[in-house]
Amino acid sequence: MPVSLKPQTSALPRIFTFPQRFLLSTARSRFAQLPLTSQLGRQSLVSPNVQRLNRPSASSDYGRFHSLGSTQSSGLYSPTAPRVLLQSRIDFVVYSLAIVSVCLYGVLCQHLSDPDAAAETEPEAHHLASHLSGTMATEMPPGRPGNLTPEQEEKLRQLWNLILSLGEDASTTAADNTSASIAPTETSTAGKDEKPKKKRVSLFSRKDKKEVGSTNSSATVQTIKEDGDDKYGQTKQFQEALASQSPEALRAAIWAMVKHDHPDALALRFLRARKWDVEKAYVMMISTMNWRLTEMKVDEEIMRTGEVGALEASKSSDANTKKLGEDFMAQARSGKTFIHGLDKAGRPICQVRARMHRQGEQCEESLEKYTVFLIETARMVLAPPVDTATIVFDMTGFSMANMDYTPVKFMIKCFEANYPESLGTVLVHRAPWVFQGIWKIIKGWLDPVVAAKVHFTNNVKEMSEFIEPSRILKELDGQDEWDYKYVEPIDGENDKMRDTATRDALVSGREDLIHEYEETTLQWIKEAGTDKEPAIKARRNELARKLRDDYWKLDPYIRAKCFLDRTGVIQEGGEINMYPKGAVASQAINGTPAVNTPADDVD
Repeated sequence: MPVSLKPQTSALPRIFTFPQRFLLSTARSRFAQLPLTSQLGRQSLVSPNVQRLNRPSASSDYGRFHSLGSTQSSGLYSPTAPRVLLQSRIDFVVYSLAIVSVCLYGVLCQHLSDPDAAAETEPEAHHLASHLSGTMATEMPPGRPGNLTPEQEEKLRQLWNLILSLGEDASTTAADNTSASIAPTETSTAGKDEKPKKKRVSLFSRKDKKEVGSTNSSATVQTIKEDGDDKYGQTKQFQEALASQSPEALRAAIWAMVKHDHPDALALRFLRARKWDVEKAYVMMISTMNWRLTEMKVDEEIMRTGEVGALEASKSSDANTKKLGEDFMAQARSGKTFIHGLDKAGRPICQVRARMHRQGEQCEESLEKYTVFLIETARMVLAPPVDTATIVFDMTGFSMANMDYTPVKFMIKCFEANYPESLGTVLVHRAPWVFQGIWKIIKGWLDPVVAAKVHFTNNVKEMSEFIEPSRILKELDGQDEWDYKYVEPIDGENDKMRDTATRDALVSGREDLIHEYEETTLQWIKEAGTDKEPAIKARRNELARKLRDDYWKLDPYIRAKCFLDRTGVIQEGGEINMYPKGAVASQAINGTPAVNTPADDVD
């Protein structure tokens, strides 16, 4: 490549030019003030003796240095040189600073003149103020509705796109792929603009089995393969669900799991659990819905019949049914596991008295059903920004006779596979030395994220780091004198469940809200990044609030009352009071509704 040997001039403007004598004298005066060890040292800094080989003038021009033997210059400190152009570091730095100053000034002017930009900083300022004032319990944690990064919101759109595409061909998607940066799929021109309307979700009287010849695949679904890190075989369950369940049944199961929660909150649980991998989150969600529908029958049996259903089953003439009912009620009455109180983060506390469990006393099926019943009941008392629970394992008096690995494995599977992001903290209190070996085994089964939530406490001072002393039970050396006393089901407490006409009317209204929410979600996916998006997002949030309020109207018609209903913790309309006064006595004796106590009226 030809190289020009003409002297090169700087592209930067000549900002400063000074006489060389001035620069030389200034440098010598500055260096003379340095605390060097000798005068020779100072002289060497001011007048360095640099010997360079004689080279052609072209090379010195490119490097902006002149050799001592060059004919173009008699040396750096030649008194005959008229001026020295500072084209090296000084002019470059000053020029750069000038550019940066202009840019900063422009950004500042734009920020002050743009009300939207100023408005965006208000939540950040509010977040900081709240943090400093110690009100973090009322803040929405990251990765939740209302506190998403643009990337997280895009992932949420992609997951909803898959959910709403259940039952569609690979040539069809729930929304226009080009509008929301969804993973690209092949779409037919004919079906892009004129799309058949999506079937409405039917919460009841739905077909649980897939019809012969029906399709339930998409381009994304077809590419899903076995995952090497699939601890619980959820990819296989996912494929089985798509093959056996109808799309309507799976979507209805999703909405049944939503209950009073924000629909986005449920979807985000699966995304966070799978580190925002949309495909893995989708697999996890669908396999969970299949588990709820087929294996546990969570909404159809466990929550619909509840404690009163177990009580009736315990009187059955069928030996197996009677055993299940008796074992379920034995766990409820014993008080070995119950929900009471809140920790410092506002999370409901599930207390487990390990000493009360004996291996083999209850059948495995009954243990699993009661575990799911407790988890679902704990979900009923959650309200934003709190979306997790705390478990306290009271190991007082624990021995090897109380150890049962089977229910422990099932509990771990529930929280890791079927109730993601639902566990806040686990406190193992007063664990004896014999538990050390047991814990090594259990820890090996846990996901590292779950294992990090386990803390060991030995006294009330250590537990006070997580729970206020006034809310630690007296049996754990705390100040809360509350004691678990089971309240039997009351005659007529579930009479509303017999009113099928009212139930069907409420269900129909809820299906309308769900349909509207899904249609609005499709618009939200399609109009991402447009001027219409803010209004659509506001509409989705409004519909989510309506769905929440609507659920509590429907709740008495589809869920049997439990201990928390009878003791006034879960009140009419979805009001939650974890520390009610006098509710047990009034209901247990008279069968009247629980006393509505203000939330701030706490023992």
